[in-house]
Amino acid sequence: MGEHEVKILGTTDQNGFCNPTLNCNILFGHLLTSAIPKETKLFTSNSFDVISDDAFMGLPHLEYLFIENNSIKSISRNTFRGLKSLIHLDLRGNTFNCDCKLKWLVEWLGSTNATVEDIYCESPPEYKKRKINSLSPKEFDCIITEFAVYESLPYQSLSVDTFSYMNDEHVVIAQPFTGKCIFLEWDHVEGSFRNYDNITGTSTVVCKPIIIETQLYVIVAQLFGGSHIYKRDIFANKFIKIQDIEILKIRKPNDIETFRIAEDWYFVVADSSKAGFTTVYKWNGNGFYSHQSLHAWYRDTDVEYLEIAGKPHLILSSSSQRPVIYQWNKGTTEFVKRLDIQDMEDVYAVKHFRVKEDVYICLTRFIGDSKEKKWGGSAFLDLQRMPSRGSMVFQPLQINSYQYAILGSDYSFTQVYYWDTEKAKFVKFQELNIQAPRSFTHVSIDKRNFLFASSFKGTTLIYKHVIVDLSA
Repeated sequence: MGEHEVKILGTTDQNGFCNPTLNCNILFGHLLTSAIPKETKLFTSNSFDVISDDAFMGLPHLEYLFIENNSIKSISRNTFRGLKSLIHLDLRGNTFNCDCKLKWLVEWLGSTNATVEDIYCESPPEYKKRKINSLSPKEFDCIITEFAVYESLPYQSLSVDTFSYMNDEHVVIAQPFTGKCIFLEWDHVEGSFRNYDNITGTSTVVCKPIIIETQLYVIVAQLFGGSHIYKRDIFANKFIKIQDIEILKIRKPNDIETFRIAEDWYFVVADSSKAGFTTVYKWNGNGFYSHQSLHAWYRDTDVEYLEIAGKPHLILSSSSQRPVIYQWNKGTTEFVKRLDIQDMEDVYAVKHFRVKEDVYICLTRFIGDSKEKKWGGSAFLDLQRMPSRGSMVFQPLQINSYQYAILGSDYSFTQVYYWDTEKAKFVKFQELNIQAPRSFTHVSIDKRNFLFASSFKGTTLIYKHVIVDLSA
């Protein structure tokens, strides 16, 4: 060895622990306090496979570090903390696993002033023999998400909707068996959702909020006893019924959609009875009144409002024919039938989402496969098929920059899909255990994101959207 080289052998046993016959701390300290020159090269030739945090703490003057031909697979994030004078590092001959736990090393290699000999990945297979020095942090997709159960509400439910009112986020849940619309608000102190009011009725299937000029209205659809519109009286601090919906047209409501075209507010009720009419209602300043009847006697199960090429559209799903697309006619201020969605019989519901400028729809089928389609300019084209026996909800949801689609099932686990930007399609992401789910809603409060999952046969579940950095 040269006059400035010190070789340390046998300082650790075969498991990487300090050899009991040597005091490792004293040995390293001796290197610093003895008459060894400042430019010291530290050699190790042991068989340990992990280097822990602060392994070289107490060596601020160490300049040359050689850790060659060991079995090192990973190095902790703070391994080199305290090496303030490091000039040269050699990690050759180790079997590095280049996963997210090594992302920090890639970042460190890009920022350190020390010279680092070329080192290579041994695993995973896609990185085998890749030079670690040449990797970019962008190559490590270390941020993952998941939905974790946060709270369980002890009742069955059908529809779940969220709305902003009085500078806060609220949730309204339809309880079919008690006939209630249950309103929840976030308790900022307790960090949980609490019940603050109810609307009591019979066989409630949908509680749909709509806010017009700061006034909150709730459309309550019921299977029996008619459907009604309620207004939130801020002075009395309660809901007051202000209007009944035509019982001759709305016999068996199944879904409600609210929307605004130009300066006018509307809602549309999908009627699933043999003798009912799916009907559009318009706000006239004092109440909602029938504006247009659509699709008589077709047993519509779902209605979806969306814009295609900047123009308002409705998609009606029916148990008796293919989904029908209506387009808004600006001249007559009514919807006119445009086309059917081909090759899709017995679709229970259609929900849409957007990726940049592209429009996609998720079509739910109880028997057969559900589908995802993409608007191709004149029709929706097949993109993806999902097995979906027993499904009554296929709901796309966007949480921050993450696009999901959740496919519920009455017979198996609910499947959560994640939008893969590179593949331009959904990939399987997570399974959730929910009994007979009927709707999913995203709620964002206090920089937290929650997923509400209704259950027709079990408890209503609240999941928290969790972001995990695997490189931490």
